[in-house]
Amino acid sequence: MIEMNDRKELFNDIKKIVVKIGTSSLITKDGKFNREFANDIAREVSKLKSKGKDVILVSSGAVGIGCEILDFKERPQSIPLKQATAAVGQSLLMHEWSNVFEKHGLKVAQILLTYDAFSDRKTYLNLRNSMSSLLELGVIPIINENDPVCVHEIGETFGDNDTLSAMVSSKVEADLLILMTDIDGLYTKNPKKAKDAIKIQVIEEITPEIESFGGGASEKGTGGMKTKLEAAKIAQKSGCYMVIASSEEKDLISKIMSGEDIGTLFLPSKKIEKNKIRWITLAKPKGKIIIDEGARSALFDHKSLLPRGIVDVEGDFDTGDIVALQTGDEIFAKGITNYTKKELEKIKGKNTNEIEPILGYKNYNEIIKSENIGIIKK
Repeated sequence: MIEMNDRKELFNDIKKIVVKIGTSSLITKDGKFNREFANDIAREVSKLKSKGKDVILVSSGAVGIGCEILDFKERPQSIPLKQATAAVGQSLLMHEWSNVFEKHGLKVAQILLTYDAFSDRKTYLNLRNSMSSLLELGVIPIINENDPVCVHEIGETFGDNDTLSAMVSSKVEADLLILMTDIDGLYTKNPKKAKDAIKIQVIEEITPEIESFGGGASEKGTGGMKTKLEAAKIAQKSGCYMVIASSEEKDLISKIMSGEDIGTLFLPSKKIEKNKIRWITLAKPKGKIIIDEGARSALFDHKSLLPRGIVDVEGDFDTGDIVALQTGDEIFAKGITNYTKKELEKIKGKNTNEIEPILGYKNYNEIIKSENIGIIKK
């Protein structure tokens, strides 16, 4: 087990920190913005800034605050109503954050993101550059999912900003991601229901057993432990430490930075993905290519995808788009395709030397080159 001195040593050189604050932490039980908690966060961030650290906040709570303003007794279920509620709550959310940081002489900037921001390479790079500029100016970026425009399809949301915070951490090459939640770490069972639940202190690799410990969502938010584990996978591949800890812990951020044994610590992977592969794995795919087991094994051996191994294609994609790669019911990788869906429908299952006779041309031997494939699950 990693002791306090070890954690302190691990965090000695940390420069850039992303702090994700969930709805259950930021909104009180009666549905109001928790100003006392927000003031504590601003105070801790101010301390970090004085030590030369860069801090980015990923803040949930827009829907929760919107419910309070609109006098809703529970979170809306219909998508249009959820969008409207988020739009109402977002402005007040930023107003509240601006007020608490102003007391410490700090300015904030609102950044609303959708999944598409990570799918387009140019947008991806521009966002990273603008984030860097804000940090250089001493401004605290406060990021939230752009609910009014991106909740239109179930599965396209980030999961109470857990996945979003990890993607942001990856984008800005953060050293540490802190997920503040209503549970003080990852347990073998739900600690609210099982007395024999054991907290896991340090996780080096997310195994199937670790994944089985993911539970349901908290009452006020939408992200349970499952989304936090997905966030941890992204953080680990990006070379970023991640800590899941309880927001009820006083001076939580300071205690984590000082090396106290708080929450569950996820260690970075020894093999860190290159920026291009990181972008591919984070991007939203335009379609799907189903391949056979032989092709899957070849990809794990760092080989390219050839038409012979393709079983079927789904979606609507063009040359240069990101596509998901699937075997059976499992999506295990993403890649940049050299051919359109219409072209692949004609050449799937064929040998490479058959591409030109079928299409009348052959731009590439490979459907997806090995250097353009990002493995997300082995």
